[in-house]
Amino acid sequence: MNIILLGAPGAGKGTQAAVICEHLNIPTISTGNIIREALRTGTEMGLKAKSYMDEGKLVPDEVVIGIIEERLQNDDCKNGFILDGFPRTIPQAEALDKMGVVIDKVIDIEVPDEVIVTRLSGRRVCEKCGRPYHIVDLKPRVEGVCDDCTGALIQRKDDHIDTVKARLEIYHAETEPLKDYYGAQGKLTIVEGQDKVEDTTALTIKALEA
Repeated sequence: MNIILLGAPGAGKGTQAAVICEHLNIPTISTGNIIREALRTGTEMGLKAKSYMDEGKLVPDEVVIGIIEERLQNDDCKNGFILDGFPRTIPQAEALDKMGVVIDKVIDIEVPDEVIVTRLSGRRVCEKCGRPYHIVDLKPRVEGVCDDCTGALIQRKDDHIDTVKARLEIYHAETEPLKDYYGAQGKLTIVEGQDKVEDTTALTIKALEA
């Protein structure tokens, strides 16, 4: 089964991708991971991506698409795959169609923006050991201090509230239209994200088997 996972940053796609990967025994293909792998192995598309990244530029669509196409030709994708982070836009989805890749299901993990903002902007991480915390859901014993190594807890730049809101705006403008694109093809299933991860997982598995 060939699957696309949609969802805003912070919707919990990564967790659901891992669940589907184990449930169906198919690989998860994350755009960031395969670009790093292409850079490491020095493929033609990986070298092209590196030339842009070395200049501090975004890797253009045609290079990202080329890297995806290379990855989907690997033997481990013969029985299916999960795309997480691609496509991000309608042109990328159209490029996937032009490759002749048949998508069986598109699962959209829906979580309200206000929940995502609280979830992401509340994250903290120990600057020494990297242990994660949350100001609401996973508090340290002493505020601002890591339970393990007494390192200071910091907020990553990506988790600043303005950054989170900006990422959500980009998602709604560029990626959310994919819901209509795949909905028109009869491939879209919406999963309402729940407070408990295991409840979202149960809905995701149910969507796969529908």
